[in-house]
Amino acid sequence: MLKRNAISLAVMAGLGAMAAQSHAQEQLERIEITGSAIKRLDAETAVPVTVVKMEDLKKSGITSVEQIMANLTAVQVSNNTAQSIGSSSGGASFADLRGIGQDKTLVLLNGQRIANNAVDGSAPDLNMIPFAAIERIEVLRDGASSLYGTDAIGGVINFITKTNYKGATATVGVDSPQHPGGKSRNANVGFGFGDLASQGFNVFGFASYRKQDVIDGTQRTFNRRVVGGLSYSTDPANYTQDFVHYYNPTLPTCSGTQVVNVNGECRIVTPAFVDFSPKSETASGMLKGTLVVNDSLTLGAELFTAQNRVTTMIAPVPYGGYYINPGTTYFPTNAALDPAFDDGSAGAPAFAPTKAFPHPVDVQPGFDYVLWRDFPNGGRGQMNKNNQNRLLLTAEGSGGGWDYSVAASYNRNKVDQFLVSGYADGDMIGEGLLEGIINPFGAQTDAAAKLLQDAALVGRLQYAIGKITNLNAHASRDVGDWFGAGRPAQLALGLEYRHEKFISAADKDFATKVEVSTGLDPNFIAQGSRNVSAFYTELNVPVMKSLDVTASVRYDKYSDFGNSTNPKLSFRFQPSKEMLFRGSASTGFRAPTLYELYGAPSYTNTAGDYANPVLCPDGKTGQQCNAQFEVLNNGNTQLKPEKSRSASLGAVFQPITDLTLSADFWWINLRQSIGSIPQFALFQHYADYPALQQYFHFAAGNTLSVISNCPGANCGYVDQTLLNLGKTRTSGIDLSAQYRLKTGFGMWDFALNSTYVGKYEFQDFKDGYWVSSAGTYGESGPIFRWQHNLTTNWHYNDWGAGLAVHHKSGYGDFDPADHAHVPSYTTTDLYGSWSPVKAVSLVVGVRNLFDRDPPYTNQSDLFQAGGWDSRYADATGRAYYLRATYNY
Repeated sequence: MLKRNAISLAVMAGLGAMAAQSHAQEQLERIEITGSAIKRLDAETAVPVTVVKMEDLKKSGITSVEQIMANLTAVQVSNNTAQSIGSSSGGASFADLRGIGQDKTLVLLNGQRIANNAVDGSAPDLNMIPFAAIERIEVLRDGASSLYGTDAIGGVINFITKTNYKGATATVGVDSPQHPGGKSRNANVGFGFGDLASQGFNVFGFASYRKQDVIDGTQRTFNRRVVGGLSYSTDPANYTQDFVHYYNPTLPTCSGTQVVNVNGECRIVTPAFVDFSPKSETASGMLKGTLVVNDSLTLGAELFTAQNRVTTMIAPVPYGGYYINPGTTYFPTNAALDPAFDDGSAGAPAFAPTKAFPHPVDVQPGFDYVLWRDFPNGGRGQMNKNNQNRLLLTAEGSGGGWDYSVAASYNRNKVDQFLVSGYADGDMIGEGLLEGIINPFGAQTDAAAKLLQDAALVGRLQYAIGKITNLNAHASRDVGDWFGAGRPAQLALGLEYRHEKFISAADKDFATKVEVSTGLDPNFIAQGSRNVSAFYTELNVPVMKSLDVTASVRYDKYSDFGNSTNPKLSFRFQPSKEMLFRGSASTGFRAPTLYELYGAPSYTNTAGDYANPVLCPDGKTGQQCNAQFEVLNNGNTQLKPEKSRSASLGAVFQPITDLTLSADFWWINLRQSIGSIPQFALFQHYADYPALQQYFHFAAGNTLSVISNCPGANCGYVDQTLLNLGKTRTSGIDLSAQYRLKTGFGMWDFALNSTYVGKYEFQDFKDGYWVSSAGTYGESGPIFRWQHNLTTNWHYNDWGAGLAVHHKSGYGDFDPADHAHVPSYTTTDLYGSWSPVKAVSLVVGVRNLFDRDPPYTNQSDLFQAGGWDSRYADATGRAYYLRATYNY
């Protein structure tokens, strides 16, 4: 008979008994499972759900939700805190089921939505989940839920907290990597009193704190290859008259800070200045109260708050292309330069002090420009402070033959971005270079040092606030045994109303001073709001004793996008007590987020180095042929909703009581996907696909502006405004095996969870060519053919131990001509536990037991280049951890 096994990461398949229920079973409490609005006597549904038990995860050294997501095989891309380095994510971490986008994975807390990250509005920041209060996580590996929303195209992740906690608990822990940097400390406490069954109430609260040190760019060795991040802005500086030929006073040795000779030019290698993992500090708390009014009504109130601070560091500000006046102290003298301009003679023009920095893009031959990096003010440091709050009120019960649930919530997320080091007033720097006060080629005088110190700026650059107010209710009931199956059909009805609002804006006064070094428009502001209402219904019909068919439909109405109706059909067939089959088919709909619609224009630079497709079609040398160019990011009010079709078909087999095997095939087809055309596609296929040429806005001479060179629409840039792109098609299979072995020397639990992706292909733009990413980098990142998690847990009296192996298969690299294949990435974790007395437990363990470095890749899509990919690998290396818990 199919039976539940309490195994970490166990697939909730085959967990119930046969369809017929005895009278005694009818007295059991009906429970609601993620993905369905109908309460059932067993936990089994027609769609696959993965259950993650926090008790086991904490023993294995997990201290954050981000780490949990990295260990789920259905999660293809880890959008983690490390990627906030050099980006504008606000230090957030996201979940991305099936690799189709974080905005298509719905994240819930106790079955209710929480506010999306206010910076980009795509999805909730996982750092905001109250870690200490979590009891389990249910992952619906099937898309487009009528209960939660048809925008859950990739699936649903539901974090479920404790419900009836009594006593007190405290845990302290420390994680100490073998290599420098990355040490973390964590602590959490909890209390609870009252008992729902005997006293009719319960109140509990949990608080947690975690602090992790930075791993800076010098504390690991695997970024010490010239892969990306090359720049002409060096110290000592380069100088030029035509932005084709570059000179440096240290040529040919190129002896500046992290400066190397690349084809006869001095270039700085920036990965050494870019953190591997940022400094972070997270605190969260949750208070929950439940009151049993009577047998038919239970009231609840829940308040949680969280704050996450992430501090990132990158290379000092590059001041590229600033004028330097002839006749001034540091004007370069070089026989290769135009002699009319290199000797300070009367024929050499001088530029008056001005606020117009940096130079105009239409370069005038003969003028000298300096490309200098501000090492005196140090690396650019940003601190993102993210605050999340939610108040939730609930009422659950039964009446008139219906089980019902009503919930009202208010969610608020605010992100403040501060500049904490390295940034300066670009106008002051420009005038210091122009007038010969700042020495871009050597040591600074006292006057220059004072100017640089006075120019340094710290303060809040911008902020973003997102709010969601939600009211939802649903009810379910038996409606009769229509087909004589021995069980009644069940009907659920539900409705939802949601108000969304966001604003993102620059702190104008401060942003004006750092416009040159940040590229942020001081007048930047984006805001919008919408109302969403929905009605949904679900009907589960036992057709025979062994077959259930469930049909559901959801109608959504958006104040800014009209309406959409999306059905779902699923079945559950159990021909014998050992075998079960299940499947589903559905459509999905995701309206653009408010940020995608109303995001204001902002300028940044390409993640990697590219060649101007007009000036450098044959790989010529010069700054236009290997540089980071200016990019325009922008929202788009003309976006259309994303639409999807998905299906799953699976089987569960339990040949003996303690062994469960399952396989679930899945398919997802997505169209009108929302995003920006990848930078690689724009540059690589400029000549092949004329439709891409409209996204290049060249300045005079067909030039594109380089990083920190020309922030503004009057200069050459690449347009990455959000668009409805082409289609995405992906399919694969989830495999699971669990086995429990009882022996005279303890209980053993074995679990294997695997995901194989057979196909993942997408179009960069509407009606464009197809790009395959399954087992290869594609154009924006790989999709792993195989991901495995193998776990073994042993318990005997007061002792315990566990082993976990995590595997990602290899893939074809970004540039196969340079490096064909990225090897697989496998890490192993080991722990042991002991409870000397009932109230005390100790856990000691090691993560990445064999100290596996991230595999080498030549990708240059991320700001963190340097031979690795932070989306798929951890820079920490081997780390030892210790946890001590006291329960009262």
